[in-house]
Parts: sequence; structure tokens; C-alpha cells
Amino acid sequence: MAVQTWFTDAKLGIFIHWGIYAVDGVQESWSFYDDIVPHDRYMSQLERFTGSEYDPKAWADLFARAGARYAVLTSRHHDGVALWDTEYGDLNLGRDYLGPYAEALREKDLKVGFYYSHSDWNHPDYASTRKPGRPPEQEDNRYSEVAAEDEDLDAWERFIAYRDGQIRELASRYRPDLMWFDGEWDRSEEQWRIPELAALIRSYVPDVVFNARMLSEGDYATPEQGAPVVPPEGPWELCLTINDSWGYQHQDHNHKSLAQLIRYFTETIGSGGNLLLDVGPMEDGTIPQPQVERLEGLGQWIRKHAEAVYGTVRGLPAGHHYGPSTLSTDRRTLYLTLFDVPRAEIGVRGLATAVRKVTVLGPGTELGHRVVGGLHDAVGVLWIDPPTETDLDPYATVLAVELEGELELYRGAGRF
Repeated sequence: MAVQTWFTDAKLGIFIHWGIYAVDGVQESWSFYDDIVPHDRYMSQLERFTGSEYDPKAWADLFARAGARYAVLTSRHHDGVALWDTEYGDLNLGRDYLGPYAEALREKDLKVGFYYSHSDWNHPDYASTRKPGRPPEQEDNRYSEVAAEDEDLDAWERFIAYRDGQIRELASRYRPDLMWFDGEWDRSEEQWRIPELAALIRSYVPDVVFNARMLSEGDYATPEQGAPVVPPEGPWELCLTINDSWGYQHQDHNHKSLAQLIRYFTETIGSGGNLLLDVGPMEDGTIPQPQVERLEGLGQWIRKHAEAVYGTVRGLPAGHHYGPSTLSTDRRTLYLTLFDVPRAEIGVRGLATAVRKVTVLGPGTELGHRVVGGLHDAVGVLWIDPPTETDLDPYATVLAVELEGELELYRGAGRF
């Protein structure tokens, strides 16, 4: 089944890692799993979490200003602490943070996403089958198989009932547009009962979108932190932190610059993906100012170049243009991104369709262009006059190349 068009059209989403780990500013869940923080100290954050300044309307307004079309909030991480008043399990914050979040997003026409971990390292009926050491060896499934031989099957049935109960609450109460699963490495698809889980959610939200960590039921690939050099063929999403941490860590000031984030964004959408950019609110619910500033800066750039962002598909393959590009859905306008100040004419190779006009997005200045070379079936190189300094964007300049017809590319080797 094809992924929902709203997802591939969205281009930008906001990931929100918020939970009790923000109280002490420690790594979410992994800090106790890896014995960095004593378990009792980690769990003591539950009593110290306030959410006193939680304002989902302010979140939604910020995300909309950033140019995002959806957001994904951690409803429950591997630590098992739920951000809603669940009737299943003993760990929750005693308050529903998800309902106001979903309502605020929809008021801004943003799609609602929830992160949910398959794993729960605090549940009494959950025994991790994870290989010692990390990261896990994803291709090696024998640990799950070995553990299954000695497993308490009654305990596992109780865990699945708990999991299904929570998922039913999420699906029936909030009708999420997207479910972003994690923690799948601990077990096999059969143990997780992935098809049954997907059917449960779809019984409430037929058009729900799943990420790849729903295994065979996943709709799109989810590379994490590292932009793929060779992008996936189908729909995909790069999830990326603004600094080095998913959740709030007070000592982490290593924020990516706005220029770097714009580069990540343009390269991702130029390769047909979405950028899911992460923020880590503090325990009171406020988003740190450096992250706010970067979201607002990204939004300003997107608004100026919206034509090259929304309503586009992946652009030219590598080798045609030195930089990312996107293509209008009617395939008649090509958008070229320039990160650096051009020192000479801008070349585009292999363009078989004639060019009608080239302009700089934003100021609208028209640029001269010409095709040089070409022999027999091999096409020449399109050369575009460089924009003047006053027409350049301080972060990334975009040229709109209007074509005489639908884009056609020459991919041959020429005549020898």
C-alpha cells in the first residue's frame, strides 16, 4: 500500500523527545539501561517532573512557523513512562499530555504523530533479549530465537495485552495520523505480532502511516542521525537532532548551525525524503531557546523558497548539478540549490529538455542561460549566469529553471 500523500508532501516534521529524563537532563532510557545512571535515581525523576509550563499551542505555533507539516511526540519511550493517563501499567505522569498536543497540532493543520517503543525495560513481564553491548547487530536474530526457548510465555502474553491496551488507547482517543515505532530490535516480527498490531491501529485509523520499525507493515525508511549518501528508493525520513541529544540535556550546547540545518534539509528533500528535526523540551515543557531560534530561522528560509519545497519531488540524480535540487510535480520546473557564492557560470549536465527561463527564487531576478556543446544524441551543458551578490541568499540560493516541457535527462555515455 502506498504511503499517504500528505507524508511525502510534508518535507519537514518535528520530533519531540520529552519525558522524565528531562528533569536531570540524562539520556532517555539508555542511561539506566547502560548503567550510566542508577535505576532508582533515574526513576526518581518521575516524582520531580512538573510540566508546569507545558503549552502545546505554543509548540504547534512554533512548528508551523518552522514550516513543518507534522510532529511526532514520544508517547512512551523504552523506560515505560506514558505521557497520558493510561489504564495499563503503573508508569505514567498522572496527566494527559497527548490530548492537548493533538488538538493544538490540528488547529494549525499539522498532522499528529506519536512515537511508541515496542520495548519496555521497566515492565515486570518484559525481559529484554538484546545482545550484550551496543549498538545491536541488526542482521543477527539468533538472540531472540535463543531467548524464546526459555521464555515465560504467560508473562509475554501479559506484556502483549498491556501493549495492545495502550495502543488501543492511543488509536481510539487521539486518532494519530502517524505512529513512529522504535525498539523493534529486541524481538522478532512474530514475537511482536506486527500484523496484528497494525490491524489493531488501522481498525481505528485506516489511513495511519507507519515507519519502518513496524517491520513488514512499515511505510517508509527511517535513517537516523546520518544522512544517507545513496538515498532509499521509496519514501523515507531522516530523523536528526539539533544538538547531539534527543531529549533535553543541559550540558549539550553543541547545536548545529542554521546553515548546517538548511543544508541537511535541502539535501534530504532533494533526495526524496522528509527531515524529522528533533527538539528536546525541558522538564517544564519549554523548548530551549537555541532550538527555537533554529526552527524559526529554518522557517524563514522555507517561506522564502516555499515553491522549491512543497509540491515537489526528488530532483536530479548525482552528477547533473553540484548541489541538491527538487522538481515540481508537473516535472516542468527544476529548482537548483546553491550553497556557495558562484565564482563562474553554473553548469547543469544532461538536461535534454529545452529551458524557457531561469530566475532566482525570492527576488525573481532573471538570469541569462545558454547550452554549449552536444553531438548527435548527447546533449550539451546548460550554463547559467551567476546571480549578483544582492540576489544571493545568506544560507542557500535557489534557482528556478522553467522548462519547455517535462523534464527529460540524457543518461548515456556519448559517442566515442
